[in-house]
Amino acid sequence: MINAIWLGLILIGFGFAAAQGKIELVTSAAFDGAKTGVTVCFGLISVLVFWLGMMRLAEDSGLLKKIARLLSPIVTFLFPDVPKNHPAMGYILSNMSANLLGLGNAATPMGIKAMQELQTLNPDKTAASPAMCTLLALNTASITLIPTTLIAIRMNYQSANPTDIVGTTLMATAVATLAAIVMDRWYRRKFVRSRPKKPPVHGGPVSSSQSELKG
Repeated sequence: MINAIWLGLILIGFGFAAAQGKIELVTSAAFDGAKTGVTVCFGLISVLVFWLGMMRLAEDSGLLKKIARLLSPIVTFLFPDVPKNHPAMGYILSNMSANLLGLGNAATPMGIKAMQELQTLNPDKTAASPAMCTLLALNTASITLIPTTLIAIRMNYQSANPTDIVGTTLMATAVATLAAIVMDRWYRRKFVRSRPKKPPVHGGPVSSSQSELKG
């Protein structure tokens, strides 16, 4: 669907440019966009490499394990249907730790592995389980202490104070995460209530009414 939307936008742009006799502007915009993309990528590399290195140092020093222990009670509350010792828990904790540091690129592989592990617990392989929906909501809204990528972009465009967004980013992501958790709890309860009840197990003790019918 996304590919179709982008293709439609490109074709519409070509159509309007051709109708106005300014097709050369499309070519110019394409090259300028490619140049800007490369420039931004090079600007991001240094900052991302730095924070990925810090992430490795935090992992080797045991800091990530401490963060994981700190987040463990929260993760257990958010994912009550996932066993504590299941491999998915480790990937979920790593994903949340990376998101806290604003390392979306480092968090993505951990999120994918967590989803794969959660799929092994999913009784219905054709639909996302509640735990998978929770992970997706938290990964999208995740609280960010240091918005590394945004800081790098602002530095690349010569911002006077690239770190000014730290406070507002923290507030915005905190509100988004709280909203995601509230909605996740609400939909979980709705899912539990709408789930069909299991039929009574036959073969148990016979009630007095049943014995009278049999007699």
